[in-house]
Amino acid sequence: MIADVLSDATARMQKALEAARDDFGTVRTGRANPQMFAKILVNYYGTATPLEQLASLQNQEARTLLIAPYDKSALRDIEIAIRDTPNLGANVGNDGVTIRATLPELTTERRKEFVKIVKAKAEDARISVRNIRRKAKDELDALKSEVGDDEVGRAEKELELITKSHVDGIDDAFKRKEAELLEI
Repeated sequence: MIADVLSDATARMQKALEAARDDFGTVRTGRANPQMFAKILVNYYGTATPLEQLASLQNQEARTLLIAPYDKSALRDIEIAIRDTPNLGANVGNDGVTIRATLPELTTERRKEFVKIVKAKAEDARISVRNIRRKAKDELDALKSEVGDDEVGRAEKELELITKSHVDGIDDAFKRKEAELLEI
């Protein structure tokens, strides 16, 4: 029972860590990254559809991304969705078959804004991990009458170590992204 609670908490914390890393990837740096564009929602026949399901995304140059729609009729909708995406600032043009999205150079102020955004995403991820820990701790406390205080105490210490390792993973990912953003 204790092992189930700990393994469930570990799996959920790992998912929170992976979600944080994915979120960090959506914040743009000085280079074009297909992951930044993948989550853009395009109005495709009245349905909000992620861009990664509608087109292939390839780096053409350091700041240029080539977007090739699978359905050529979606070209205009994709172009509008990219142009209207806040915090991206991409210059978009199409040749009738593909779209080229060019990212402008980042200013120092803009880089600092992006660091603040990533910092907020990191804090949200830490809060998520702590909420998972709190729920697991409540489940362990409910097991005290069945397995005893000593077993629950050991499990809580193990839960703290698991939590610390995942929070440290979020902090490491944040530090890497911060260094990447501030790199000129």
